[in-house]
Amino acid sequence: MSRMFGTDGVRGLANRDITAELALDLGVAAARALGQRDGTSIARAVVGRDTRVSGEFLSAAISAGLASAGVDVIRVGVLPTPAIAFLTQSADVDLGVVISASHNPMQDNGIKFIARGGYKLDDEIEDEIAALVGTEWERPVGEDVGRMLKDDASGDRRYIDHLLAAVGADLGGLKIAVDCANGAASKVGPQALREAGADVIVINASPDGTNINENCGSTHPEQLQSITKASGAAFGVAFDGDADRCLAVDAEGTLVDGDQIMGMLAIHLKERGELVDDTLVVTVMSNLGLLLAMKEHGITTVQTAVGDRYVLEAMLEGGYTLGGEQSGHIIDTRNATTGDGVLTALLIASCMVRSGKSLKELAEVVKRLPQTLVNVKGVDKSRVKSDEGVAKAVAAAEELLGETGRIHLPPSGTDPIVRVMVEAATHEEADGVAERLADVVRERLSL
Repeated sequence: MSRMFGTDGVRGLANRDITAELALDLGVAAARALGQRDGTSIARAVVGRDTRVSGEFLSAAISAGLASAGVDVIRVGVLPTPAIAFLTQSADVDLGVVISASHNPMQDNGIKFIARGGYKLDDEIEDEIAALVGTEWERPVGEDVGRMLKDDASGDRRYIDHLLAAVGADLGGLKIAVDCANGAASKVGPQALREAGADVIVINASPDGTNINENCGSTHPEQLQSITKASGAAFGVAFDGDADRCLAVDAEGTLVDGDQIMGMLAIHLKERGELVDDTLVVTVMSNLGLLLAMKEHGITTVQTAVGDRYVLEAMLEGGYTLGGEQSGHIIDTRNATTGDGVLTALLIASCMVRSGKSLKELAEVVKRLPQTLVNVKGVDKSRVKSDEGVAKAVAAAEELLGETGRIHLPPSGTDPIVRVMVEAATHEEADGVAERLADVVRERLSL
């Protein structure tokens, strides 16, 4: 039986998979599970969302569920996922809840929980919550039920002040183009950059409930590339719907991905003596070019499974400073407990100001090898590591590539998909190997 929770909460089609009833039940179950774990009741929770229209009724439903279980609920409205994590960490709050499907299309939505301290829940706790959904329980009555509390935007201010304290450099005179994806950072993202001193050009910051991620943001950076170049901005940044990731664009409109951002920030922090154990934490999907660049600069790389939660686990275990994913989830444990797109934008700007270099110069440290990624849908992802035919095909391809390439077949955390990732000396070789392996996976693992 598959887990209710994926790598980033419960996610699906809003009002079909993710219903008001499910949200209410999850609120109740979360309060019960966490209360049973520590033997006390959950006193306070903070609930935020991105700009999807479905987030309005889902946040109301989960807040109702929590309150019915005796939890006082602070509803902060539209705020990025990392802002909810920060508020959960910094305030007297037992639980954080984010209603968001991140970079997914508008019609999707999701529910993810953040534990006291600002970190995502462990798999074990999520499974305990899932097991309690819809089960009988003794409801509190009278004065023991929870209350709905209004934040009145004080959460926005506290989050922005936190970001400004983390910048460490005056961004005065730096022109930055910002694509907010019509998402959760549409207000706080540009405001934080402006208050840090930057001249900010903003696009896609007019959410209407239906336009989140629509041909914009980190999954569609084409608009940002054009406006950055046309406006003469020093660089541009694109957030996703819940602003826990950030991709960048240099002054010439060239995309700078998460691997390049991590590479330049790691070198910058190492030079300042702020990169713990001179180590960067990445996933197995990071480009081989990043690993080679880090080795050249005396930086060790630790690789994890795909998912920012696994990156964070390795960072906390080793006490490391910096880690992330190629997709733009960048985690700086000095200032955050999760990926933070706005913080990443500020760190990039600070790195440019302090080094006196352009983003193009800083990003060139990572010489990306050609990489092809093929998503093979409708397959039994649980058998990708055990199927003999797939294993033989991978071994043959690895022998062909030798030391000039790399192969990885990670299963999706939420969908019946196996990702076939191939890196090689040329695009043609990477494409050819990836397509042949995708055919094998499709044939051997088809549902």
